Amino acid sequence: MLQSLHIENYALIERLDIELHAGFSVITGETGAGKSIILGAIELLRGQRADTRAIQQGAQRCVVEATFDIADDHLDDFFTDNDLDFDGTTCIIRREITAAGKSRSFINDTPVQLRLLNELGNRLLDIHSQHKNLLLSREDFQQSVLDLFARHSDLLARHRDTYRQWRSALQALDDATAEAQRNREEEDYLRFQFQQLDEANLRSGEQEELEQEQTMLEHAGEIRTQLQQALSCIANAQTDDAADVLQRLRTAVGALRHIGDHLSAAAELAERLQSCYIEVKDIADEVESHADNVELDPQRLQQVEERLNLLYSLQQKHHTDTVDALIALRDNFADRLAAIDNSDEHLAALRQSCDHLAQQLTDLAAQLSEGRRRAALDVEQRMQQSLQPLGMPNVRFSIIVDSDPQHHSADGCDKVQFLFSANKNATPQNLAQVASGGEIARVMLALKALMSGEVQMPTIIFDEIDTGVSGSIAEKMARMMLDMGRQHRQVISITHLPQIAALGSTHYRVYKEDTAERTHTRIAELSPEERVVEIAHMLSGETLTEAALANARQLLGSSAV
Repeated sequence: MLQSLHIENYALIERLDIELHAGFSVITGETGAGKSIILGAIELLRGQRADTRAIQQGAQRCVVEATFDIADDHLDDFFTDNDLDFDGTTCIIRREITAAGKSRSFINDTPVQLRLLNELGNRLLDIHSQHKNLLLSREDFQQSVLDLFARHSDLLARHRDTYRQWRSALQALDDATAEAQRNREEEDYLRFQFQQLDEANLRSGEQEELEQEQTMLEHAGEIRTQLQQALSCIANAQTDDAADVLQRLRTAVGALRHIGDHLSAAAELAERLQSCYIEVKDIADEVESHADNVELDPQRLQQVEERLNLLYSLQQKHHTDTVDALIALRDNFADRLAAIDNSDEHLAALRQSCDHLAQQLTDLAAQLSEGRRRAALDVEQRMQQSLQPLGMPNVRFSIIVDSDPQHHSADGCDKVQFLFSANKNATPQNLAQVASGGEIARVMLALKALMSGEVQMPTIIFDEIDTGVSGSIAEKMARMMLDMGRQHRQVISITHLPQIAALGSTHYRVYKEDTAERTHTRIAELSPEERVVEIAHMLSGETLTEAALANARQLLGSSAV
């Protein structure tokens, strides 16, 4: 239940604080006084898009805050799942909009995403404005009403999930069929390309190895000459008076070791020089090995060049620059050829999956249809009982559930239509086409009354749902809202009709007040005598007459009956 509302710097509201009560309350006020402004502020608490133009001129931000008593609303899981503070009884929702366009949302002083505010706000508040009467003309709304009374939300969720899987399976089958067709049209081309790449016996890293070998073979003579010259300088001196480098190192090591007993540093120098000798000896061996392995081999050079030319040709043909890319392309051709060879089996498996899901979908849709037809009988009976006291003694309200198993949607294969007739012996026809504005309002109120019992909405706000009615019909609509308010929920009606205003347990008046700087919207809870005056004005207009006052007292007196 909405306990209190605080609005600050929103449109014509500089500051508004109001306490609200359980049961049936009414809000009245002249056209343009600001009732819609208050409603717009409340909508912000349900996650409605914020408009910075609504911030009062000169203010840096606007704030809307509401306190709810939710002790009996079974919302503990919501607060636990979203890690929000909760004392078990009270919840405070706040929305702040800055002039810079930033929006912040809070639940029990914890910053939250707008999505959470929207989820919680819609579970605490239901606002029915005039334009929502148009929902009665929409088949999806009519079907959702039956789903609510059928109480098969789990079944509907399973159907929607199966429908999604079925649609995905159909798409996969279509894609696979198109791919198989394309592959069959290209089969000869694919087989030729694959065979050419497969016969090339491609190997990763081969090109780099061949290019290196090609370079060595092309310069084999020069390489061998230079290696032999280097080896000669290190270890193969050719003259009698020229010792090679290794011999000289060995001699130097021996000399240093000879004086090691007399010069301590000589032993260390000998060890270091010995290491140099070993390293130079290893280098000489490697140089000699390379020199022995380098051969002038024109035949091998020709083989390497032919192999490289094949690789280069394949790369140019397929617009790649590496052997790895050619290998990947070959494997892709192989996969596509395998898909062609196995396409019939693959398509058959996909068709079987589609058929299986289609059968599941048909079974679930049939269960939905059955539940909706049962719910339709219940809703028909209850709606007729609710509408007859609202000035429709001859009303006929019926619901058609037309099923077409060949045409599925996410919500089943049904088309739901509300039929209505307010006149005796008249054939019921499409509700949206034959009902007047006043009749639509009464149908929607009766439907809302039934629905509220199913979803247990804590607070319901009706914004001029009485449009198009007056007199005794308005009083009967008010009594219906009064009954709703007695069933452990809070009902608030914004109205221009005195018959409805008189039946409210609590009465609020919205009005404008001018100050030196600007015009402000105010709201006040009326005392019993103030209610008499307000309802008298609603009856007689600006001029207050004794007759209007007497009539107002009579209306208020009858409301206690």
